[in-house]
Amino acid sequence: MTPMLEAADVTPISRPRRTGPPPTWLVVALACAGQFLVVLDVSVVNVALPSMRTDLGLSAPGLQWVVNAYAIAFAGFMLLGGRAGDLYGRKRMFLVGLGLFTLASLGGGLAQDGWQLLLARAAQGLGAAVLAPSTLTLLTAAVPEGSARARAIATWTAVGAGGGAAGGLVGGLLVQGLSWRWVLLINVPVGAVVLAGSLRWLTESRAPGGRRLDLPGALLVTAGLASLAYGISRTEAEGWTAAATLGPLLAGLALVALFLAVEARTAAPLMPLGLLRLRSVASANAAMFVCGSAMFCMWFFMTLYAQNVLGYSPLDAGLALVPSSLAVVLGSKLAPRLMPAAGARGVAVGGTLLAAAGFAWQSTMRADGAYPTAIMLPGVLMMLGAGLAATPLAALATSGAAPGDAGVVSGLVNTSRTMGGSLGLAVMSTVAAARTAGRATPEALTDGYALAFRTAAVTLVAGALLMWAWLPRTARRAA
Repeated sequence: MTPMLEAADVTPISRPRRTGPPPTWLVVALACAGQFLVVLDVSVVNVALPSMRTDLGLSAPGLQWVVNAYAIAFAGFMLLGGRAGDLYGRKRMFLVGLGLFTLASLGGGLAQDGWQLLLARAAQGLGAAVLAPSTLTLLTAAVPEGSARARAIATWTAVGAGGGAAGGLVGGLLVQGLSWRWVLLINVPVGAVVLAGSLRWLTESRAPGGRRLDLPGALLVTAGLASLAYGISRTEAEGWTAAATLGPLLAGLALVALFLAVEARTAAPLMPLGLLRLRSVASANAAMFVCGSAMFCMWFFMTLYAQNVLGYSPLDAGLALVPSSLAVVLGSKLAPRLMPAAGARGVAVGGTLLAAAGFAWQSTMRADGAYPTAIMLPGVLMMLGAGLAATPLAALATSGAAPGDAGVVSGLVNTSRTMGGSLGLAVMSTVAAARTAGRATPEALTDGYALAFRTAAVTLVAGALLMWAWLPRTARRAA
């Protein structure tokens, strides 16, 4: 053996090692991939709901809780997830949340009974609550504030909105081609790939200091919001004045009030109430809550209308919503181009009014409606407006907080939007059911869905007025 070969046998092969932070585009891509999974699972089950009901024998309220179990756990624990990222590391919490989300998706896909599915959906929501705040925090930490961050947030918003919009198509393909179980099982291989990439490329960051987690605060706010949502869902069967409705509603309000009292006194609050004194944070989150309460129900009712009234198959229902999916992505990408001229407030208000016009148009739906005017065009208006409004609101909501509170502010953004959507869905479902009055004819169902869209349109107009009066003209930079 020659000396050169001997050296080759014993000398390790030198491999290039990654030095410095990863490219910004890679951080944005991984953060957006995590957000896509989180938001996709809010909507992907909508197309599968009729199949789930048939296979697992779910009741109508149980069917609603397939959506709400995820959304309430997601929103309730998101402030805790955001603060955990600040204290223990954003990358670490991203990985923990993604791992839990992936395992819960496996459990839900293998569920054999309704309670098993609901438990898995709640666990998915908990994983998403840990994961989602880190997606926005990792992105804002990697991109300096200004036009570049606005474009990055627009991409994050577009991908997230696209995940919600694509849920109908993805769900339809999986339900019709395989079974409803695959709307959950598909997360397993995708989650594993994102997990591997994040482990390799993301860098760790955290807030300075050794503050502790406020677990009592997280439990109080989660219990309070869940109790409110449950009370609202009971109005369909019991009415608003029944004890079965008023009890959970009053308990929920008391728990939320207790949460605020605890946060005002604890040394390390889950949500520092001082953040709400920042006009940009308070107003943008309030606007997100109001808009989310109206917009979240769109996919739910449009899917039910397409299948239960117009007789579409799951795949056809998903395909019918593709133009809406593209519209929300387009709106999200257009927003940062319009913001320099019109301002964040102007774009948010304009987008919300455009969405309100779409909801008003959709409320004229008929049992024998034609696709272009009954689904496509009003859906495009609704989601184009939603995309235009979401980016400036997210930019405003994250613009005024100190770096050490980035995680909890990101959690608050997602909490406001998601909990507004969850409670809004409960209200809109009650509104639709009250108009339907137990009748299951296409005409009765259409009347119920139309009233829900009309109510949402009025809510969005009120939201636009709130934004115009309260949102700052320009974002405030953190000191």
